[in-house]
Amino acid sequence: MSAESISPVTIEEYLAGERTSPAKHEFLDGQVYALAGASRNHNLIVANLIAELHSQLKQRSCTVFPSDLRIKISATGLYTYPDVSVVCGETWFDDSHQDTLLNPTLLIEVLSPSTEHYDRGRKFQHYRQIPSLREYLLVAQDPYHIEHYSRQAANQWLLSEINDPQAMLELRSIQCMLTVQEVYAKI
Repeated sequence: MSAESISPVTIEEYLAGERTSPAKHEFLDGQVYALAGASRNHNLIVANLIAELHSQLKQRSCTVFPSDLRIKISATGLYTYPDVSVVCGETWFDDSHQDTLLNPTLLIEVLSPSTEHYDRGRKFQHYRQIPSLREYLLVAQDPYHIEHYSRQAANQWLLSEINDPQAMLELRSIQCMLTVQEVYAKI
């Protein structure tokens, strides 16, 4: 995340600009941060995840969203774009534009060299403030490594790591299974 603006902007100014901008930006504490583009492998992994999850969820009350849907972390004020979001049950939006999600159940980030530290650290700190969030996945681009965080009692997070391409990853919050090999198809 690199600063793009010097003087603070309001949330209203950020949203107005974001809704007409061809590029995506994060917003926090009056500052706007440009988001970098993604590599071939990053995009393939995101596409594989969306395809797998959509296939399993299309007949259920959960919805899969790609990275163009912004989320707002109300407790911290961060507006950002996860690579994949899943909502189960009613979908809550910040306003009538229905382009800023408030209640994700699962968030997924595909790690890039420029964002890995942020996705693991500060961004995950923000994400943990979302009451509806039950699971968080960090997916490495170099096969095969997935970090799976699941919310436990007393707001603790349990980490499971998967490195075996034949392994299955159970996403309990959305009742889905991911085959690691399918996540990395064509990589």
